Amino acid sequence: MTSDAGQSGPSAGGQFDDAGYSPALSAPRPSSTPPQDKDTSNKAEWHAGLDLGLLAIRVILGGIFIVHGLQKLGMFGGMDGNGGGVSVFADALSASGYSATTMLAWVTTVTELGAGVLLVLGLFTALAGAGIVGVMTNAVIAMKLEAGFFAGEGGYEYEMMLGAAALALMFTGAGRVALDRRTRWFSHAPAFGLVSLILAAVATVVVLLVFR
Repeated sequence: MTSDAGQSGPSAGGQFDDAGYSPALSAPRPSSTPPQDKDTSNKAEWHAGLDLGLLAIRVILGGIFIVHGLQKLGMFGGMDGNGGGVSVFADALSASGYSATTMLAWVTTVTELGAGVLLVLGLFTALAGAGIVGVMTNAVIAMKLEAGFFAGEGGYEYEMMLGAAALALMFTGAGRVALDRRTRWFSHAPAFGLVSLILAAVATVVVLLVFR
Protein backbone atom coordinates (compact mmCIF):
# COMPACT_ATOMS: atom_id res chain seq x y z
CA MET A 1 0.00 0.00 0.00
CA THR A 2 1.32 3.37 -0.89
CA SER A 3 1.22 6.25 1.47
CA ASP A 4 -1.01 9.30 0.94
CA ALA A 5 2.12 11.37 0.55
CA GLY A 6 3.17 9.26 -2.38
CA GLN A 7 -0.20 9.83 -4.16
CA SER A 8 -0.51 13.59 -3.75
CA GLY A 9 0.53 15.90 -6.57
CA PRO A 10 2.94 15.21 -9.38
CA SER A 11 6.07 13.39 -8.31
CA ALA A 12 9.54 13.36 -9.68
CA GLY A 13 9.60 9.62 -10.08
CA GLY A 14 6.25 7.90 -10.91
CA GLN A 15 3.80 6.20 -8.59
CA PHE A 16 1.60 3.13 -8.07
CA ASP A 17 -2.19 3.46 -8.17
CA ASP A 18 -5.21 1.25 -8.92
CA ALA A 19 -4.23 1.11 -12.59
CA GLY A 20 -0.71 0.00 -11.83
CA TYR A 21 2.47 1.97 -12.19
CA SER A 22 2.19 5.39 -13.80
CA PRO A 23 5.44 6.98 -14.92
CA ALA A 24 6.00 10.61 -14.06
CA LEU A 25 5.02 13.13 -16.71
CA SER A 26 8.06 14.68 -18.23
CA ALA A 27 8.30 18.43 -17.92
CA PRO A 28 7.77 20.29 -21.18
CA ARG A 29 10.99 21.17 -22.83
CA PRO A 30 11.55 24.79 -23.64
CA SER A 31 11.32 25.54 -27.33
CA SER A 32 14.61 26.18 -29.02
CA THR A 33 12.91 28.40 -31.60
CA PRO A 34 12.84 32.04 -30.53
CA PRO A 35 9.41 33.69 -30.60
CA GLN A 36 8.65 35.48 -33.80
CA ASP A 37 7.74 39.14 -33.76
CA LYS A 38 4.44 39.32 -35.55
CA ASP A 39 4.24 43.10 -35.50
CA THR A 40 5.12 44.03 -39.06
CA SER A 41 3.10 47.22 -39.20
CA ASN A 42 6.21 49.31 -39.70
CA LYS A 43 7.87 46.82 -42.06
CA ALA A 44 5.64 46.96 -45.12
CA GLU A 45 6.87 44.69 -47.85
CA TRP A 46 7.75 45.65 -51.39
CA HIS A 47 4.76 45.42 -53.72
CA ALA A 48 6.13 45.67 -57.25
CA GLY A 49 2.81 46.23 -59.01
CA LEU A 50 1.60 48.94 -56.65
CA ASP A 51 4.90 50.78 -56.30
CA LEU A 52 5.76 50.71 -59.99
CA GLY A 53 2.23 51.84 -60.83
CA LEU A 54 2.53 54.82 -58.48
CA LEU A 55 5.93 55.61 -59.97
CA ALA A 56 4.45 55.64 -63.47
CA ILE A 57 1.60 57.94 -62.44
CA ARG A 58 3.99 60.30 -60.66
CA VAL A 59 6.45 60.53 -63.53
CA ILE A 60 3.78 61.03 -66.19
CA LEU A 61 1.73 63.53 -64.18
CA GLY A 62 4.81 65.37 -62.96
CA GLY A 63 6.24 65.46 -66.48
CA ILE A 64 3.03 67.00 -67.83
CA PHE A 65 3.19 69.84 -65.34
CA ILE A 66 6.91 70.41 -65.84
CA VAL A 67 6.24 70.88 -69.56
CA HIS A 68 3.28 73.20 -68.88
CA GLY A 69 5.39 75.26 -66.48
CA LEU A 70 8.21 75.54 -69.02
CA GLN A 71 5.69 76.50 -71.69
CA LYS A 72 4.61 79.44 -69.53
CA LEU A 73 8.26 80.50 -69.52
CA GLY A 74 8.25 80.64 -73.32
CA MET A 75 9.58 77.17 -74.11
CA PHE A 76 7.94 74.68 -76.50
CA GLY A 77 6.50 77.54 -78.50
CA GLY A 78 5.22 79.41 -75.48
CA MET A 79 1.61 80.12 -74.61
CA ASP A 80 0.80 81.59 -78.02
CA GLY A 81 2.98 79.52 -80.30
CA ASN A 82 5.38 82.42 -80.74
CA GLY A 83 7.41 82.10 -77.57
CA GLY A 84 5.08 84.20 -75.44
CA GLY A 85 5.41 83.26 -71.80
CA VAL A 86 4.16 84.57 -68.48
CA SER A 87 2.85 87.84 -69.93
CA VAL A 88 0.63 85.98 -72.40
CA PHE A 89 -0.67 83.76 -69.62
CA ALA A 90 -1.34 86.85 -67.50
CA ASP A 91 -3.45 88.26 -70.33
CA ALA A 92 -5.44 85.02 -70.44
CA LEU A 93 -6.07 85.27 -66.69
CA SER A 94 -7.22 88.85 -67.11
CA ALA A 95 -9.68 87.76 -69.81
CA SER A 96 -11.08 85.21 -67.34
CA GLY A 97 -11.80 87.93 -64.79
CA TYR A 98 -8.76 87.72 -62.52
CA SER A 99 -6.91 90.68 -61.02
CA ALA A 100 -3.22 90.90 -60.10
CA THR A 101 -2.70 88.67 -63.09
CA THR A 102 1.08 89.01 -63.36
CA MET A 103 1.51 87.78 -59.80
CA LEU A 104 -0.98 84.95 -60.31
CA ALA A 105 0.70 83.97 -63.57
CA TRP A 106 4.06 83.63 -61.83
CA VAL A 107 2.54 81.76 -58.88
CA THR A 108 0.87 79.32 -61.26
CA THR A 109 4.06 78.84 -63.28
CA VAL A 110 6.20 78.17 -60.21
CA THR A 111 3.53 75.87 -58.76
CA GLU A 112 3.35 73.78 -61.91
CA LEU A 113 7.12 73.51 -62.23
CA GLY A 114 7.72 72.84 -58.54
CA ALA A 115 4.88 70.35 -58.15
CA GLY A 116 5.95 68.53 -61.30
CA VAL A 117 9.54 68.13 -60.12
CA LEU A 118 8.46 67.02 -56.64
CA LEU A 119 6.10 64.40 -58.07
CA VAL A 120 8.80 62.94 -60.30
CA LEU A 121 11.16 62.74 -57.32
CA GLY A 122 8.46 61.47 -54.98
CA LEU A 123 9.23 64.22 -52.48
CA PHE A 124 6.59 66.01 -50.37
CA THR A 125 4.06 64.23 -52.56
CA ALA A 126 0.92 65.36 -50.77
CA LEU A 127 1.98 69.01 -50.95
CA ALA A 128 2.86 68.70 -54.65
CA GLY A 129 -0.51 67.11 -55.33
CA ALA A 130 -2.27 69.89 -53.44
CA GLY A 131 -0.61 72.49 -55.67
CA ILE A 132 -1.87 70.71 -58.78
CA VAL A 133 -5.37 70.27 -57.34
CA GLY A 134 -5.53 73.99 -56.56
CA VAL A 135 -4.38 75.05 -60.03
CA MET A 136 -6.73 72.64 -61.79
CA THR A 137 -9.71 73.64 -59.64
CA ASN A 138 -9.19 77.29 -60.54
CA ALA A 139 -8.79 76.40 -64.21
CA VAL A 140 -12.06 74.44 -64.21
CA ILE A 141 -14.10 77.06 -62.37
CA ALA A 142 -12.72 80.15 -64.11
CA MET A 143 -12.06 78.94 -67.64
CA LYS A 144 -13.73 75.62 -68.41
CA LEU A 145 -16.93 75.17 -66.45
CA GLU A 146 -19.25 77.02 -68.80
CA ALA A 147 -18.06 74.96 -71.78
CA GLY A 148 -19.28 71.72 -70.23
CA PHE A 149 -17.55 68.41 -69.62
CA PHE A 150 -16.08 67.24 -72.93
CA ALA A 151 -12.57 68.38 -73.82
CA GLY A 152 -13.40 68.44 -77.53
CA GLU A 153 -15.89 71.21 -76.83
CA GLY A 154 -13.49 73.16 -74.63
CA GLY A 155 -14.74 71.54 -71.42
CA TYR A 156 -13.01 70.56 -68.19
CA GLU A 157 -12.56 66.82 -68.83
CA TYR A 158 -8.76 66.99 -69.14
CA GLU A 159 -8.24 69.29 -66.14
CA MET A 160 -10.49 67.13 -63.98
CA MET A 161 -8.51 64.00 -64.89
CA LEU A 162 -5.20 65.64 -63.96
CA GLY A 163 -6.63 66.96 -60.70
CA ALA A 164 -8.10 63.56 -59.82
CA ALA A 165 -4.74 61.83 -60.37
CA ALA A 166 -3.01 64.39 -58.14
CA LEU A 167 -5.72 63.99 -55.50
CA ALA A 168 -5.26 60.22 -55.46
CA LEU A 169 -1.49 60.55 -55.01
CA MET A 170 -2.05 62.86 -52.05
CA PHE A 171 -3.64 60.00 -50.12
CA THR A 172 -1.79 56.96 -51.47
CA GLY A 173 1.63 58.54 -51.08
CA ALA A 174 4.45 58.24 -53.58
CA GLY A 175 5.18 54.53 -53.13
CA ARG A 176 8.55 53.03 -52.26
CA VAL A 177 10.41 54.24 -55.35
CA ALA A 178 10.51 57.78 -53.99
CA LEU A 179 12.47 60.15 -51.80
CA ASP A 180 9.54 60.20 -49.38
CA ARG A 181 10.14 56.49 -48.66
CA ARG A 182 11.79 56.91 -45.25
CA THR A 183 9.84 59.96 -44.09
CA ARG A 184 6.50 60.62 -42.46
CA TRP A 185 5.19 61.76 -45.83
CA PHE A 186 5.20 58.05 -46.71
CA SER A 187 4.24 56.41 -43.41
CA HIS A 188 1.45 58.93 -42.68
CA ALA A 189 0.34 59.64 -46.24
CA PRO A 190 -3.44 59.87 -45.53
CA ALA A 191 -2.93 62.42 -42.75
CA PHE A 192 -0.62 64.57 -44.87
CA GLY A 193 -3.04 64.19 -47.76
CA LEU A 194 -5.95 65.49 -45.70
CA VAL A 195 -4.00 68.48 -44.38
CA SER A 196 -2.72 69.29 -47.87
CA LEU A 197 -6.22 69.04 -49.31
CA ILE A 198 -7.47 71.55 -46.75
CA LEU A 199 -4.62 73.91 -47.69
CA ALA A 200 -5.48 73.53 -51.38
CA ALA A 201 -9.14 74.27 -50.70
CA VAL A 202 -8.30 77.38 -48.67
CA ALA A 203 -5.89 78.65 -51.33
CA THR A 204 -8.45 78.05 -54.08
CA VAL A 205 -11.17 79.93 -52.23
CA VAL A 206 -8.83 82.86 -51.51
CA VAL A 207 -7.82 83.13 -55.17
CA LEU A 208 -11.41 82.97 -56.39
CA LEU A 209 -12.78 85.43 -53.83
CA VAL A 210 -9.90 87.91 -53.64
CA PHE A 211 -8.44 87.90 -57.13
CA ARG A 212 -11.54 87.31 -59.24
